[in-house]
Amino acid sequence: MQAPQVGVLLRALLGEADRALGRASYATIVNEARTAGLAGATVFRGPMSLGRARQINGGLNVEAPGNLPVVVEIVDTEDRIRAFLPRLEQLIGSGLVTLIEVRMFRLGRSGPAAN
Repeated sequence: MQAPQVGVLLRALLGEADRALGRASYATIVNEARTAGLAGATVFRGPMSLGRARQINGGLNVEAPGNLPVVVEIVDTEDRIRAFLPRLEQLIGSGLVTLIEVRMFRLGRSGPAAN
């Protein structure tokens, strides 16, 4: 196991109906993170959220159909995450972004050919 490295976990909280560059914002953000060469990105869909408007968005709320919460997590070093923030700001029309300091390290084998 390699020694832990200090990094930053970026979380972007969005709605699944949010759009950027003609497609779902979460998909655009992951593709832009890849283009920027960031270490990793994952999208999580949630069953319910409470947002700034104090409205609960969820599958049972008929006032907000098709806009369940989505969280995009991106991890890399602080300088690489901070360099990505201006691009992220261009892609997110409405949402919340948090930055959390983390310790990162890899376990096991690396690369797709390692089986």
